[in-house]
Amino acid sequence: MTDDHDDIPAIALDWIREGKGAALATVVETWGSAPRPVGSQLAISSEAEIAGSVSGGCVEGVVVVEAMDAIESSGSRILDFGVSDDEAFAVGLACGGRIRVLVEPVGDADLGPDLLGELVAARTARRQVAYEVDTETWTRRLASPPAHAERFRLDRSGFEARAPSFVAIHNPPPRMVVVGGVHIAQSLIRMASLAGFDAILVDPRESFASEGRFPDTALVHDWPDEALRDYGLDARTCVVTLTHDPKLDDPAIETALGSDVFYLGCLGSTRTHAKRVARLEERGFGPDDIARIHAPIGLDIGSRSPAEIAIAIMAEIVQTMRRG
Repeated sequence: MTDDHDDIPAIALDWIREGKGAALATVVETWGSAPRPVGSQLAISSEAEIAGSVSGGCVEGVVVVEAMDAIESSGSRILDFGVSDDEAFAVGLACGGRIRVLVEPVGDADLGPDLLGELVAARTARRQVAYEVDTETWTRRLASPPAHAERFRLDRSGFEARAPSFVAIHNPPPRMVVVGGVHIAQSLIRMASLAGFDAILVDPRESFASEGRFPDTALVHDWPDEALRDYGLDARTCVVTLTHDPKLDDPAIETALGSDVFYLGCLGSTRTHAKRVARLEERGFGPDDIARIHAPIGLDIGSRSPAEIAIAIMAEIVQTMRRG
């Protein structure tokens, strides 16, 4: 079993392209202390290969058997499981609960390989996509924002209210671009990684952005505007500028304002930001553009040290991502 849950649809599609049968199992509802959240997936091949998880081990065996039968008979189904306290304890939970799992074989009569291919392509391209399945009619389709805006913002898969339609949200992993290899960046990048962000550091000054100061970090030594354009900014990316140097910060800010990044934060005092705003206005940026900038950066929690400032920045980024 692989731990790479993010690639589960692609793994199932690869099996289909190899000439094998495949099914996807998805957690669609939970009650109590469920081992895996709604939206978690397990892929099963016709040769009993598996990837992913729907319960951490409590019910996988039964799900695999049902999936193998579904592959043979071409029949989607929803399975209902109770997880006992003993089973829950075995996977690290204090008590049991209930899990409902949707099993969909990949085939023309169920989840079509073409639709699965479209889903995988959207995920590969970092496009936000929702997979909708009506569990009464078994019709399926893909949707993109602004549909399901709140679900995308909260990464929340689930059944629609008072409806048989299940919506699986496929958001690309959030990314962070930090401009400036300063002390704050050292803490911020570590925090971003712990929060599930893919983070890179951009600074043409190699003495600042060195492997010694930023171990296990993707380092880019290009000028920020070039680096950001090459990286590709999207609605699941945030940009943080920390250099205090307009020659480095301003090009990054202008590039970010030309994209749909969900957060742009810039280090500096109120006076520093006022000067920044004046420069941007001279460059033709209007009030709506300026309003997108979080400056002074971070939530006001009384931060003093670089690590505390990084906490404030990370908190504001998460708040913006989740609350808009």
